[in-house]
Amino acid sequence: MTDAAPPAGSSPVGPSSPGPSTVGGAQIFDRGYRRYTGERTGMSGSVRTLVRHSLRHALGLGRAARFKVVPVGVILMAYLPAAVFVGAAALIPVNTEDFLPTYAGYYGFVAATIYLLAGFVSPELLCADRRTGLLGVYLASPLNRPFYLVGKAIAVFILLLAVTLGPPLLMLIAFSLQNLGPDGFGNWMGTLAKILISSAVLGVLYTAVSMAIAATTDRIAVATATTLAVIPGSAIVTDVLVEGADVDPVVHLANLLFLPRALIFRIHGETGGWSPSDNPTWTLTLAWLAWTGAAVAWIWLRYRRLLVRR
Repeated sequence: MTDAAPPAGSSPVGPSSPGPSTVGGAQIFDRGYRRYTGERTGMSGSVRTLVRHSLRHALGLGRAARFKVVPVGVILMAYLPAAVFVGAAALIPVNTEDFLPTYAGYYGFVAATIYLLAGFVSPELLCADRRTGLLGVYLASPLNRPFYLVGKAIAVFILLLAVTLGPPLLMLIAFSLQNLGPDGFGNWMGTLAKILISSAVLGVLYTAVSMAIAATTDRIAVATATTLAVIPGSAIVTDVLVEGADVDPVVHLANLLFLPRALIFRIHGETGGWSPSDNPTWTLTLAWLAWTGAAVAWIWLRYRRLLVRR
């Protein structure tokens, strides 16, 4: 057996020739195994990638236009009242304080957009992963179940901040530029801190509740419909019991729609919502912690027992 000479115009392929060889117009690549030499970001990098991908998926980026309509439309709806009030303050500078909403009162204009966004985003990010088997792909990476849930929760919370933090912050800045904001640097920073805390109160509760409902089923439509029914439904039931049946006002604490808003009124020191004598601030805080904690516990219980094929 003899070695045949390589065809004319070709070059031998082997360890000494890492580049491509041309044989009859085709290129042969024989680079062998190459070890990864890039940066290894570990668990933190996996969570950041998961958050970024989840945000893109929820907003419909890189997908058909129909996937962008609901999230982008709901977010824009949350800014519409703020834009109207800012424009009115600029065009009608006389006695504008009489019709401008307070920072805590503004959430009454956008309450529906907040739980609408939570109802659409959480099922889209959680149910789809379980239904399509993508959860197993995620867990085959450095991600584990707790950090997977943390990444998804961060993504939902960031999207909710777009409607809980953005509009009041826009009003604060715009009113301050028109000399209608808080007086003095200290008061301005205090108002900013209250806005930040208020937006977190709303965002954390609705993130936890919507994710708990989404963790219960893998059907996006069922989870969305349940979220959009439970939050306003709890307000209807509790109001009927307290106002119509004279039940103890402590039942108000089961009102998932108004509980965070009532707490926000107390944070800003404004009058509104339930009477402090019927529902003291400490009971509102305790109820907020209880609902959030119960939702987080339910999410973990569901995912801890979930059978995942990798």
